[in-house]
Amino acid sequence: ELLEGAHVRFVHGDTMTVAYWTFDAGVPLPEHAHPHEQVTNVIEGVFDLTVNGKTIRLEPGAVAVIPPNATHAGKAVTECRIIDVFHPVREDYR
Repeated sequence: ELLEGAHVRFVHGDTMTVAYWTFDAGVPLPEHAHPHEQVTNVIEGVFDLTVNGKTIRLEPGAVAVIPPNATHAGKAVTECRIIDVFHPVREDYR
């Protein structure tokens, strides 16, 4: 649990990290940036994602690509299950 109300399991390969998230409804993801490219896949629920000041609502089946070093944040509108893929590996999550 990196954030209160957000649970995650990481799988690390040689060149990428996959994160399996479960968010409780209402959990905010603080604004941040990192040098990794990120692909976000919403499996269940509704999640508001803000990238470089622009907010989009992601629902099941939605995919968003977050470029390296882009400032981003989010909020779980409902309980959510999300899969994030990071390239290269997130060494900070090992």
